[in-house]
Order: sequence, then C-alpha cells, then structure tokens
Amino acid sequence: MYRSRKSPIIFQFFSWYIAYIIKKDFSSYTYNRLQLKEDEAILLLSNHFSWWDGFLMFQLNKVVFKKEFHVLVSDEDYRKQWFLKYLGAFAADTKGKDVVETLIYAGQLLDQPQNLVLLFPQGRLYTSYINSISFERGVMQLINASKKKFQIVFSATLIDYFDKRKPKAESHLLSWEAEEYMSLQLLKREYNKHYNNAVSKQSKEVA
Repeated sequence: MYRSRKSPIIFQFFSWYIAYIIKKDFSSYTYNRLQLKEDEAILLLSNHFSWWDGFLMFQLNKVVFKKEFHVLVSDEDYRKQWFLKYLGAFAADTKGKDVVETLIYAGQLLDQPQNLVLLFPQGRLYTSYINSISFERGVMQLINASKKKFQIVFSATLIDYFDKRKPKAESHLLSWEAEEYMSLQLLKREYNKHYNNAVSKQSKEVA
C-alpha cells in the first residue's frame, strides 16, 4: 500500500500553488457553506470528470472544512504525480488483498475527528456529460471498515463558461445524514439526487 508522506515545505508550496492556479485559470470558484460537526471526521464524495477535481477539493478543504486532507487515488496517479503523496494521497499498490487493506485504512482514517477523506466513488474519470454518477463497491467496504461515527458530504462540482473567457467552477455541497442501515444503492441514489439538483440549479442560471 502506498501511504501519504509528510513534508511541510512541499505541502506549503503546493497549497499555495493550487490556490494560485485556481485563481489564475478560473473566473471564479464558488461553493455553499455547511453546518458541520467539528468533532467528527468527514467523508467527502465527489464526482470525477477532470484533472482539476482533486485540487478543487483540496482547496475546498483548506478554506471550508479545515481538516487533515486525505484522498484515495489510483496507483498510477500516485506513482506518476510524485507530489500527490505529500498532499494526503494514498493508494493500493497491487490488486486483490492490498485493495481491501487500503479501504480498511481509509475507513480507519474516518475514526479520527481531525481527518477528511476524499473519495471519487466512480473510481475513474468520466465525461461531465453523464446523467448519473456510478458508485464502485469499494465505497461501502470503506464505510464498513470504520466505526461509522463520521459525517458524509456530497460535492457536485460543475464547470461552465457562460459569458466569461475563463470557466466558472462551482461545488454544490450537501451534508447527508446517513441512515442506520446504509447500502450502496441508497448512497448512490441520494448522491445522484443531489447531483441532478445541482445540474438543474446551474442550468437555470442561464435560462
């Protein structure tokens, strides 16, 4: 298993750099505020359609959630993007048993109130022109590996140009109260309800 590493200097540089490129390449990045519990970790579930997704969620955590950032990435991304490990990225280095161990590790991170774990439930990049966000089975393995004393936040990030030269990015956030007997189907249905509401809301901005 590939774990995150500590380097305050590298972390501080990329924390500054990510904020810089977001400001430089987007006309704006907006999000709504949520009322959250400070004494519980956060599982952040987000759609995955661009190179920007992890960086936008990293910035969101820095200014809104203010937790210790962790993100599950592919082994390929972990190896190719050397700096990700210093920003909280971790990954399974092989398939099979190591994937299970990695999901257990992620679940255990959620038992510590200071943590935020970002998960892209789709498992890989998809075009933004889809009507439904898929959920891989590993999502529930991760949740079941925890003590289930954490908060779930849905993020539906959408990008549009409208009348600007640079695109506008917006993360539509929702704090979802999990039911006692949660299933993958329920989680997927509730996330997609939020996702479709976000698309509808953003569509009305230019109607």
